[in-house]
Parts: sequence; structure tokens; C-alpha cells
Amino acid sequence: MTQRPPLPPFDEESARVKVQAAEDAWNSCDPDRVALAYSEDCIWRNRGEFLRSRAEIREFLRRKWEKELDYRLRKELWSWSGNRISVRFRYEWRDTEGRQWRSYGNEQWEFDDDGLMRRREAGINDVAATDAASGADLTWPDMRD
Repeated sequence: MTQRPPLPPFDEESARVKVQAAEDAWNSCDPDRVALAYSEDCIWRNRGEFLRSRAEIREFLRRKWEKELDYRLRKELWSWSGNRISVRFRYEWRDTEGRQWRSYGNEQWEFDDDGLMRRREAGINDVAATDAASGADLTWPDMRD
């Protein structure tokens, strides 16, 4: 079996490493690379879509990045305990008609003993970026306050 360190149980440092690894992988927009972080039988909720395998996740990601162009993501560790991590995230993208978007959300992750994610639940809201400055970068204020 393949392990994906860091392994649970997580402390703050290992949780931050896991979150950064996820951010880096997702910013690659490579469905094959990203899918390797999930167990073969991973259960996923992304908005109103429910997936039940690494293969379904990979196909979902292919579809996602065909319509979400110029994708740029930032993740922030929110909390951790044992084999679970919660993150907040925000990303920018452009649709196929050229409109700019910002998406905000929260994810709850649960990992197996080998460090593969076996459950992911994500709630996401999309906001149209209506002025040029709003789509310039991902430098938002720290949301921990």
C-alpha cells in the first residue's frame, strides 16, 4: 500500500504540511496527480456532487479544469485533530466565456492510516469578480480574525 506522509495523527506542523501539499497539487491542475492523495474508495462531496472513488474524483477534476481556466488556489489550515483536518480555501478562475470568478469554501478531510484522504466534504460559493482589481491576485487579509 502507498503511504502519503505526513501520516495521522496530525499536529499543527504536520497538518500545515498536508494542507500545503494539497494546495500545491491542486494548483498543478493535474487530475492524475491530485487524485493520488485520495484512497481508492474515497467518499467526496463537492457542492451538490457526490463521488465514491478515486476514479470518479479524477474524472470530476478533468471536467472541473476544462471549464475553470487560469485556476489559482490558496488553502488555509483551520483546525486539526487526530486523523482530521479542516481548511478554508479561496480560488480564482476564468470561465470559457472569459468571466472572472472567485470561489470561497470550507473542507473537512478525514485520512486513513496511510495518509490518504478517505473522506472530503466541501461547501463552496462562487462570486463574480466584477472589477479589474478584484481578479488581480489572491492576497486577501488573514481570515483568522
